[in-house]
Amino acid sequence: MGALLPLSRESVARTTLPGTLGTPAAARAFVRTALTGPGATAVLGPRPPGDRLTEDAVLLVSELVTNAVLHAGTEVEVVCRLRATPPGVVVEVMDLHPASAVYGGQDTRRRGRGLQLMGALAESWGVTYHRTRKAVWFRLDAAREGAGAGAGAVPGDTVGGEARFAKTLAPAAPARHRDGAAGWVDRGGPSFLAEASDLLAGQLDENMVAALAGQLLVPRLADWCAVWLSAEGQRLRLCRVWHSDERRNDALRLALESHPPPTGLDISGTPWPWPEPSDSRGAGGAALAFPLLAQGRSHGVLLLGRAGVPQLNEGVARLSGDVVRRVAQAVATARRYTRQATISRALQRRQLPTSLARIPGVATAIVYEPHGEGQTVGGDFYDLFPMGRRRWCFLLGDVCGSDPEAMSATGLARHLVRLLAREGHGVESVLSRLNQALVEEGAEAVAVGGEQARPRFLSLLYGELEPDPATGGTHCTLASAGHPLPLRLTADGSVVTAGSSQMLLGIDEGAEFHADTFDLALGETLLCVTDGVTERRSGTRQLDDDDGLADILRGCAGLGARAVAERVRRAAHDFGPEPIDDDLAVLVLEAVRV
Repeated sequence: MGALLPLSRESVARTTLPGTLGTPAAARAFVRTALTGPGATAVLGPRPPGDRLTEDAVLLVSELVTNAVLHAGTEVEVVCRLRATPPGVVVEVMDLHPASAVYGGQDTRRRGRGLQLMGALAESWGVTYHRTRKAVWFRLDAAREGAGAGAGAVPGDTVGGEARFAKTLAPAAPARHRDGAAGWVDRGGPSFLAEASDLLAGQLDENMVAALAGQLLVPRLADWCAVWLSAEGQRLRLCRVWHSDERRNDALRLALESHPPPTGLDISGTPWPWPEPSDSRGAGGAALAFPLLAQGRSHGVLLLGRAGVPQLNEGVARLSGDVVRRVAQAVATARRYTRQATISRALQRRQLPTSLARIPGVATAIVYEPHGEGQTVGGDFYDLFPMGRRRWCFLLGDVCGSDPEAMSATGLARHLVRLLAREGHGVESVLSRLNQALVEEGAEAVAVGGEQARPRFLSLLYGELEPDPATGGTHCTLASAGHPLPLRLTADGSVVTAGSSQMLLGIDEGAEFHADTFDLALGETLLCVTDGVTERRSGTRQLDDDDGLADILRGCAGLGARAVAERVRRAAHDFGPEPIDDDLAVLVLEAVRV
């Protein structure tokens, strides 16, 4: 936690937190300490911020930090400024992903409640965009503390501890006493269930699903919640424990770990012995265990408890069961995604080189970013490998399409090029034979699969390098088959095109290909990219319109290969406000002194 730095009329506290599941809880504790510690007394005197302002600030920062962790995925900085004039607090939540959206309001695709909450609770709020970060801030006025403070509040309420949050999440939040939960289930339950479905849908990490389940159920329907997830051999692991009183989380976890739930639980909820560490007053309560059943198998168990009642109200149990079923489906979806990502990583080990060959006299750099969330292999591919002691081969290609068949074609093309090159085929012969193989494979695919099958077309830049130790330069032979032509940054700072455009591979069996040769002099750079760079869009414009890529490379004069690759990558991302919607690959070759 950052140290409090009291100023003359202001106290400032700041902390930087990692983008992990525990970050929202750490942010809540940080803000609560900042508003109740010595810094608050130094600014406001003996009357520190009241409970309402503190709880509002803690609630808002929790929602904003959760949003940052979910959607930005970077570390988060929280700044809390307590001011004497006008009396109040300003809190900023900053992440390192300025291009990511701030979800909330009427966004029906990924609804975050943070902005709605700020609109309901904050005196003012806003979003400030910086070059390298984004800050969402809000201001709460201490002067309003007495107006309506504690209206409708009843001490000891566990279901309505975040009543104003529940009003935003679903209409007609529960009354602030225990018997009001049943009425809220009837009035606001359907809307709450719809919002829970939205929040859980699309989550691709089972641990995040478990964390969200706890935050959904506590304190709206229960005082505490625990989630077990099945591991290998159907063994259960206690994944998440969430208590309305966070100080009791560790003790509750220890108690639950010693008594894991059995199999064969009732889908509508099985009564569970009340764990003593969950109750600070010794009043006992009721607990129910629900199996996480989805797609014909069990994925774990969700246990929830509510203090001070002999059993959970029928409506509360029913609504909890509805949430549990959605949690189970979200866990199943996340696990299916994880399996697919594992398969994709296995494909990557076969389709992309584990490392690039080191070439004496040539500095190399590669940038590779496959398109798609969680994707590790795309339609773009690259390679750089030795051919004897004085010759090296390089390639950069793009298979048309982005489905699994297209990804498998990347491995086929790369390995076939290596095989042909090592059999002694030159640049022109490699392209001709690869083209013939693709045409034949496409014809076979159509013959077997009918009209639904389609041939695979491939763009490829392929070349050979022969460094000359005497001059420090490198002799280059290359050919481009339907691929963006490479650009050469000369020693005098000018940029010229290398090679000439030719037909895509896989279209015409009789196509002929020719190679171009040139010398890459000492200090000169060759830039090779896929169309994910040249066709990067911003509105109706593409990055390479009016020789845009050449202008970027011209500005790289004096930079090394790695710096050039990073400059081009950054330029592609910065060109448009929307995320890049294609694979992106950059290969840079620079003639350097040995």
